Amino acid sequence: MKHHILAKFNETVEDKAALILEIQKLFASGEDIEGIDEYTVIPNCVDRPNRCDVMIVIDMDYDALPVWDASKLHHDWKEKFGGYLEKKAIFDCED
Repeated sequence: MKHHILAKFNETVEDKAALILEIQKLFASGEDIEGIDEYTVIPNCVDRPNRCDVMIVIDMDYDALPVWDASKLHHDWKEKFGGYLEKKAIFDCED
């Protein structure tokens, strides 16, 4: 399945591109988690107030979701970048 995280940055973020680069680095160095095949961080190409700024897509087995939730990478994402988020949405779908 594909696990999508769509995130909108808050007003404290002055350089969205730099922050997205840091998010990409975090996920590029992502830990090897059983059942997770790939992490993709995609910046939005349209900068408007009613748009999210970044989408993270995690290609994983359906059964890997609890493992992802408990992983160090997931906790690092939330701890390092959660304070920069105005809002986020999670969407899961089959391939």
